[in-house]
Amino acid sequence: MTAAIVHMCGAFGGKMSGPTPNNRKGMFENTEIRNSIIKPYLRSIKMDPLGQDPLPDVKNLDEMSDLRERVEWAMKWQGFTRGPWFYKGAKLCLIWPLWQTAFPEAKWIIVRRRDDDIARSCARTTFMRAFGDNYLDWYKWITHHKERFEEMKKVLDVREVWPTKFVQGDYSEIESVIRWLGLEWKEEAAREFVNPEWYRSVSGKGSI
Repeated sequence: MTAAIVHMCGAFGGKMSGPTPNNRKGMFENTEIRNSIIKPYLRSIKMDPLGQDPLPDVKNLDEMSDLRERVEWAMKWQGFTRGPWFYKGAKLCLIWPLWQTAFPEAKWIIVRRRDDDIARSCARTTFMRAFGDNYLDWYKWITHHKERFEEMKKVLDVREVWPTKFVQGDYSEIESVIRWLGLEWKEEAAREFVNPEWYRSVSGKGSI
């Protein structure tokens, strides 16, 4: 949802993955970067390419000296010419030091959600297969990500957003982030995309 709003407010995302049974409005993740750069790197260091188990040690990552070149080439190949662009990826926090080195000028958005909601979502989402319905292991997985968030907040140019606020009709946080990114805030388009009733029907309890 956050990536969609960033995109509709003027940032180029390239060729992004579309709707799936788990996300009927689209994933808004650049497929080429995910499949040709992120996943192969994780495989090369013998980590789970899906970012589930095992997870990388950010203090002992192999270098990727051509990361910037490869990402910029992918964006240009997909039609980027000038202006702001973005990449959304759930696995970025697992290898954030590599991206910090490649893109020291980047602005980062950390998208947050309640731990209980994440665990329930992982347990029922088809591509989150590492721990099945073992909530204890999913909570450990969540804790690992939260630890990475805290590291990132200390050294990167970061803002956090909680999309549950969008669903509840409060767009002040995401509006502030969009303006911080230097993009044009388009509230009408954002509200039309979010459609709280649709998200309530998917989640069952109005959480996302």
